[in-house]
Amino acid sequence: MALGILGKKLGMTQIYDELGNIVVVTVVQAGPCPVTQVKTEATDGYNALQLGFDEVKAGKLNKPEAGHLAKAKVAPQRHLREFRLSGAPTHAVGDMLTAEHFTLGQQIDVVGQSIGKGTMGIIRRFHAGRGPMAHGSKFHRHNGSIGAGTTPGRVYKGTMMPGRMGNERVTVRNLKVAGIDIERNLILIKGAVPGVEGGLLIINPANRVGYK
Repeated sequence: MALGILGKKLGMTQIYDELGNIVVVTVVQAGPCPVTQVKTEATDGYNALQLGFDEVKAGKLNKPEAGHLAKAKVAPQRHLREFRLSGAPTHAVGDMLTAEHFTLGQQIDVVGQSIGKGTMGIIRRFHAGRGPMAHGSKFHRHNGSIGAGTTPGRVYKGTMMPGRMGNERVTVRNLKVAGIDIERNLILIKGAVPGVEGGLLIINPANRVGYK
């Protein structure tokens, strides 16, 4: 039964593969993640495991969070995330998931929060083309037509406009595990993953049909 894990982006580096080629990888601290809650179809209507990550001082948590983790007899955790399961759970509260959970060459999906860029125009935000840059032009990097005045008489939803860019949940699919350091709970992922250094990542096995 495929199960994901929580991790933290540490940065990027380079390694050599078996042919001596340079491979760009992202270093991720994958776990350790204690199981903080087990949900079953009989009690909750679905099967899932709740995992914690990044141990913190008890004062960093509010009372409901502290009570929830104290009931599970788990050290205070900064992050809690739930992973749905297709079958009955095989883990118990208190079990620990680590980088050992993954294998070399495994295909994974990585979910993270993209880096926020602030307010951007349509050229940076949507890669729109610019207008003429001559002195007489009234249209350089601004929007072009956003709709006719009579029909439809309004601006359609989704029209390219300036606005906030980034700081969104992003999923990068079918990345490859290029290396594993079980002793330090590190996995090396080929390519880039979303987010800033130190940002939370959700790593799932790439077991979905239809993605290549």
